[in-house]
Amino acid sequence: MTTIDDLDLPRTDLTAAADAWVRSIEQPFLVNHSIRSYVFGRALGRTQNLEPGEDYDDELLFLGCLLHDVGLTDSGDGDQRFEVDGADLAVRFLTNNGLSENRAEVVWDAIALHTSRGIAHRKRPEISLAHAGIGVDVVGGPPDLPPGLAARTLVALPRLGLQDALRQAVVHQAATKPSKAPPYTFPGELVRTYAPDVGVPTWDDLVAASGWDDEAT
Repeated sequence: MTTIDDLDLPRTDLTAAADAWVRSIEQPFLVNHSIRSYVFGRALGRTQNLEPGEDYDDELLFLGCLLHDVGLTDSGDGDQRFEVDGADLAVRFLTNNGLSENRAEVVWDAIALHTSRGIAHRKRPEISLAHAGIGVDVVGGPPDLPPGLAARTLVALPRLGLQDALRQAVVHQAATKPSKAPPYTFPGELVRTYAPDVGVPTWDDLVAASGWDDEAT
């Protein structure tokens, strides 16, 4: 039977501290999702001939994945979209625990851009692989991964209803703080679909509220 020790996760003082912190503030479905995202991102990297420790900083990839949803916790619930709130909170934790500002900036980008399809994959491997692993775990599936990896990983890290629980967490935050659901963002689209009373503005709303009257000029 696969255990979390069989997943060969990075083991440093900082990853251990981050793991303990995440488990103290996140619900189990988010913890499992975050670690699976690293396992899947690393595997997707290998399909591109990218090896941890050689082609990218494995500790930074792990931290970016592990911490990418801390913005959905009570500790990370600010007034920005959850990805940015989470990136800010994660970097405060990491720099307080000794990570250099340059390396912390990579983690900030990995977290803040993890829902930014069409952008994150153009960035350095720690960012693009975090985006890929997170995406596969939410809207991809086992066929996107090497044969048998999903099944083995789920034994150690069960899904615990991730997709519905994640949606509820994002919508709950943004429905009570509309500033967390800007138009055309991942949280904005979820709120538009599942909490329409919040009234995420459309393009026409934004244009009508602007100071320009293009029809008259």
